[in-house]
Amino acid sequence: MKPTLALFLLASAASLNAQPTPSGELHFKAPGSWISDKPSSSMRVAQYRLPKAEGDAEDASLVVYYFGASQGGSAQANIDRWISQIQQPDGSASKDKAKTANTTVNGLKVSTVDVSGTYTAEMAPGSGTFHKDPDYRLRAAIVETPKGNYYVKLVGPAGTIARWDQAYADFLSSLEFR
Repeated sequence: MKPTLALFLLASAASLNAQPTPSGELHFKAPGSWISDKPSSSMRVAQYRLPKAEGDAEDASLVVYYFGASQGGSAQANIDRWISQIQQPDGSASKDKAKTANTTVNGLKVSTVDVSGTYTAEMAPGSGTFHKDPDYRLRAAIVETPKGNYYVKLVGPAGTIARWDQAYADFLSSLEFR
């Protein structure tokens, strides 16, 4: 068999077995009281500021990320990484204090984490500078869609996050892939 014919047959067989790229996007409804910001990178689908609660120094931030199909890591790897961004004031393991759950929202598998303490994430990837924000809370979710995972990360002062607990729950309940 000629090499070009063999390559054509292999390419044809591969295209028959290839799965079509799923169309659709993740849709959600953010409360009108959240402030929509222009996403600061192409990996951010949406970016919001949640106005601070009385007594807190700053607003909370909620970002929805999408890195592409098969990109961004597994749900568990992200949950573990997010938990590691919070340190406990008494030195105990944040993993022991974190609340994780798995649920289904409108047919989508959603894995969540909720953990409080001192927020120590890197300020920008590769910057070498880190947050050191005490009394913070991180709530996050990985949403599995036919197009790949979306990542939701909410972080800010604990009082402000508590102020928005129901709105965040409603936001997650609105997730829909279409």
